[in-house]
Amino acid sequence: MITGPQCHAARALVEFTRDRLSKSAGVEKEQIERFERKLEEPDDRVVGLLQSTLEAAGAVFLQDGDAGGIGVRLKFNRSETRRIATLESEGGIVAQDDVP
Repeated sequence: MITGPQCHAARALVEFTRDRLSKSAGVEKEQIERFERKLEEPDDRVVGLLQSTLEAAGAVFLQDGDAGGIGVRLKFNRSETRRIATLESEGGIVAQDDVP
């Protein structure tokens, strides 16, 4: 399950307002705000709705592990991956900056 700060960060990454997330997930805007500010922990069903809605919008949630702590990032779709590959093959200095 995600944390409130992860929810807030994911909203910023996918450019969702609280209103938009509220409407998309079917969760009250005030409940989202209290969750993000760590004032209240909603039940697992509500957190699951928020997480699945944000994942559908392009967020990928990272759990605590050997590679680092919890976090959130944007996923790349196939079109973006092809564009990145094209840009990387246009020349320039070769470096270890490949996108995983």
